[in-house]
Amino acid sequence: MNHIIRTHLASRFLLGVIMTITAGTAGAAAREEHFRIPGYPASVRVFLRHQPPAGAPVRSKGSVLFVHGASFPSALAAAFKFDGHSWMDDLSEAGFDVWALDFAGYGESDRYPEMSQPATANRPLGRTDVASKQIARAVTFICERQKTSRVSIIAHSWGTLPAGLYATQEPGRIERLVLFGPLTLRNETGPSKSEAETAYRYVTEEAQHARFYGYVPSDQAPVMENRHFDVWGPAYLSSDPTSSTRTPRSVKVPAGPLADADEAWAGKFLYDPAKIEAPTLIIRGEWDIVTRNDDAHWLYQALRSARIKRDVLISRGTHVMHLERSRFQLYREVQTFLEANDQ
Repeated sequence: MNHIIRTHLASRFLLGVIMTITAGTAGAAAREEHFRIPGYPASVRVFLRHQPPAGAPVRSKGSVLFVHGASFPSALAAAFKFDGHSWMDDLSEAGFDVWALDFAGYGESDRYPEMSQPATANRPLGRTDVASKQIARAVTFICERQKTSRVSIIAHSWGTLPAGLYATQEPGRIERLVLFGPLTLRNETGPSKSEAETAYRYVTEEAQHARFYGYVPSDQAPVMENRHFDVWGPAYLSSDPTSSTRTPRSVKVPAGPLADADEAWAGKFLYDPAKIEAPTLIIRGEWDIVTRNDDAHWLYQALRSARIKRDVLISRGTHVMHLERSRFQLYREVQTFLEANDQ
């Protein structure tokens, strides 16, 4: 990123883990660590970025893992710096031990071997069951390294499906769960997405621009600033080293998330929310067309075992509110929930 001085300080193998450390800008966390750990399958390494609590040594408020959605990795989500400040920076400065995962097939993680084959040669890659195992690997690594037993998870969009599944499989590992713009159960019928039947798909900068700005009602002003997208768009293309080999330039991403969305919206949900025990926050923007009011209401009611549950709606926000003007409202609501001053 243009806003980070990427000074390489160290690189070594630690029990099969590759670690690098980079320096940060003034006002951000003092350092950012990068790890590549065995994912799932084990031959595919997944990438973790880490920011410890910023400032003077203080007792951490706990470890938090960010999980991204279907089309862009952590560098373009929780770690993306708007005017020099990211969501990861914000939580680090609030005293949290902050992590972010790139699923296999995205960003700095390894690509599935099948992504080098024709898209039609294999079934959709990166489905919820596989991605949940990658979350499991990340949580185990964080817990062992930080000597803790629990981690809070902030998941966005499609990423809420593998995060939700993991929370039902390992309830003892979850401190708190944040479902930001979650995919939920619907009972719709419609044409299947052709891309959901291939192993992977291509996403252009122009397609992301049309999607982000198209979320906003036609009679309202844009909520993502053009100057921010002017940085975000090229950085997105750079997240795939093969993007320049295609015309137009595009990012290759697994198509499994589209297949998962098709199933969830056709009445086959991929985990049982009633098995989630951790305090859970559903958070969304009022203009989110992916997580509608009925969707959030279904999920809220389905979280029957959650010790605490909350549904927060933020004004003038869309499905990608973390990239928009409302992001600081999102930051504060999530921080308040994670600080657990409600028990």
